[in-house]
Amino acid sequence: MTRPQSEAEYLARLTPASVAATSRRSLLRGAMGAGAAVGGAALLSACGGSASTSTSTSTSAAGGASAGAATSDTGAGGGASGGEVSFGSNASDPLPKKVVQALADAFKATSGTSLKINTQDHGTFQENINNYLQGKPDDVFTWFAGYRMRFFAAKGLIADVSDVWGKLQGYSDGFKAASTGDDGKQYFVPSSYYPWAVFYRPSVWKEKGYAVPKTMDELKALCQKMQKDGLNPIAFADKDGWPAMGTFDVLNMRVNGYKFHIDLMAHKVPWDDPKVKKVFSTWAELLPYHQADPLGRTWQEAAQSLQNKKSGMYLLGLFVTQQMTANLDDVDFFTFPEIDSTIGSDALDAPIDGFMMSAKPKDEARAKALMAWLGTKEAGDVLAKTDPTTLVANSGSSTAAYTALQKKSAELVGSAKNIAQFLDRDTRPDFASTVMIPGIKTFLQNPKDIDGLCKSIEGQAKTIFTA
Repeated sequence: MTRPQSEAEYLARLTPASVAATSRRSLLRGAMGAGAAVGGAALLSACGGSASTSTSTSTSAAGGASAGAATSDTGAGGGASGGEVSFGSNASDPLPKKVVQALADAFKATSGTSLKINTQDHGTFQENINNYLQGKPDDVFTWFAGYRMRFFAAKGLIADVSDVWGKLQGYSDGFKAASTGDDGKQYFVPSSYYPWAVFYRPSVWKEKGYAVPKTMDELKALCQKMQKDGLNPIAFADKDGWPAMGTFDVLNMRVNGYKFHIDLMAHKVPWDDPKVKKVFSTWAELLPYHQADPLGRTWQEAAQSLQNKKSGMYLLGLFVTQQMTANLDDVDFFTFPEIDSTIGSDALDAPIDGFMMSAKPKDEARAKALMAWLGTKEAGDVLAKTDPTTLVANSGSSTAAYTALQKKSAELVGSAKNIAQFLDRDTRPDFASTVMIPGIKTFLQNPKDIDGLCKSIEGQAKTIFTA
């Protein structure tokens, strides 16, 4: 079974502002400007993450020669068979790690080539990606579509895989656009994507008599009832810096609309605009209903409060269910309610994850063979069978193993009018890391000085975006 056609039709329209190319020159200026000044560790942050405790593991599938070993054999897709490809992975949580190993096993069975998997803590991988790519990166590695991919393509740190794309099938024009650099070449192979929504436990809501809110007033009334019932209305965490960006995204799209949000990400409108201040003031009204002390909590810990029925709901990506796999039949979601009826609630974040190849892999033939295989429907089949917490990008892959939650997620994405990639993927990475992460944390600590916050963000934005 393939995903509904409506979703494919929508993804084919995912080409305008959310994947609009930024000029190579401006990206290079950014790389040599504020981003370079703070170094690789501060340059990038993550959307979707792992525990903040760093763990590094290196595993290799059995058999195979050392990377770069000469061979005249060819495997499926025309790539060299046998040997080994090094694979950098940010999949450090148990389930994503299991998925990567399943992909490695399937690729070895198909090609005879082993993967030497270098697993890093998700957050650490993102924070060190700049230094990683300028050092001795693995041949192939996990990363994100859109701006985050284009940034490194413009710097010449990742390889052009347009020839691989020439053989791929099952991807909409939207997925291809999200994989394309400023020069019109492809640098990324999509694997999965997931919507952000408000997740909850139906058993709790049925017991308490809660109903899905359609408006902000209904949401506030629900939060007040949850507080009276002894629950944290909204689970919340921002220890790793990126999770709260999702809240800003959805509030901005609900208050000001999708186009304003994307224009703001590109700094086409200033951050001290009254419309931006309204986003923060709206958020400030909701903060009393959020789980307290978010800066000391990871998203996994917040998800556990939902799992343990201590919180009523949680705004996060579908990956939140990684912490709830034993109770997937008791997890549901709704899209964040409308704030302005003229804008509605049909815009959402739905980031795309996948793979890139280093600029100079040890064995280009084997590395490209891996990239080509990762883009096949067979690789998508492995993902769909192994991971119930995400959606498969290749439309040719079977979704027979999809859970009810995955099917509903696909329908949500298919019905969305506009899709954003996520704040730290839709704007310059140096701005997201050095300005927005500390800026949002400042807001969470002191939500009363919105004027001062927006003035500070705008001052820094002018420096970065005009550098």
